[in-house]
Amino acid sequence: MAEPAQTKKIPVGISSCLFGEEVRYNGGHKHNAYCTDVLAQHFAFKPFCPEVAIGMGVPRETIRLVGELGRARARGTQNSEQDVTDRLQTYAEAVVAEAAALRGYILMKDSPSCGLYSTKVYSDKGAPIGKGAGIFAARLRERLPLLPMEESGRLNDPGLRENFVSRVFFYDRWWREVACEPSPHKLVAFHSRDKYFVMSYGQKLYRETGALVARAGSGDLRPLLEEYIQTIMRGTLKPPTRKGHVNVLFHMVGYLRKLVPGGIRQDLTQAIEEYRTGLVPLVVPMKLMQHYLDNYASDYIRQQTYLHPYPFELGLRNNI
Repeated sequence: MAEPAQTKKIPVGISSCLFGEEVRYNGGHKHNAYCTDVLAQHFAFKPFCPEVAIGMGVPRETIRLVGELGRARARGTQNSEQDVTDRLQTYAEAVVAEAAALRGYILMKDSPSCGLYSTKVYSDKGAPIGKGAGIFAARLRERLPLLPMEESGRLNDPGLRENFVSRVFFYDRWWREVACEPSPHKLVAFHSRDKYFVMSYGQKLYRETGALVARAGSGDLRPLLEEYIQTIMRGTLKPPTRKGHVNVLFHMVGYLRKLVPGGIRQDLTQAIEEYRTGLVPLVVPMKLMQHYLDNYASDYIRQQTYLHPYPFELGLRNNI
């Protein structure tokens, strides 16, 4: 079965410098070609630059995080009396309403405003003491904890890249198919299609979400929906393991057991085993599985979003 057509680009936030805008402290940019040339075919990017937005100007004095981990302040590197922490946090609060309509956000690594994990934190005496999130990114993550967010540098890691894009598409489906006009039926139908996508992240998440869906139709639906999406978005922060993918693939082989000759099942099993041992990427057993499911399996299994969580041309399973 062919993957569903994408009729509208998904709204995703991005640091302006990654989008090629010359907003850096030195008047330059950090254009990310993967974002603008590849992801932009499917994402409608909305650029933000917190430092320019609060009036720091271009070019400008650089800032850095100074203080304790988790409680650092954004101060000027030349004029330590310059403290823009409160202004960056205020801007983040102002952006929350707009960012709530986004389905993902890509942030500039190392930035004292936009870094998500990699921003250096310095002691009052100037010694580096660790890394954390920039002021803007930390506040935005605090206010929108379910929004898929990732750093530009981490997108170079195939597993992290695939997981971020998968979560963006999942989050978008959730808003389009359930959250816009919620009902117990829509929740059950959504979970049914995403059953194996959820399973790839582990049996614990699979059991937890299944138990939540079993409660659909009894009691107040809204808190149930909130618990469901919170459970999934928090449970998918880390990419699926190789073991998780293998588990899903063997479950899918089970749907073919009575429908295809033993030789075909043996070919599939061998491809899955080669993936399990790291000899081939995930795309190899997936393509073989897709072929036989398209020809032999029921609509239920062929409609599983695990088979096509995002457009195939992104090629994200070629390197994991």
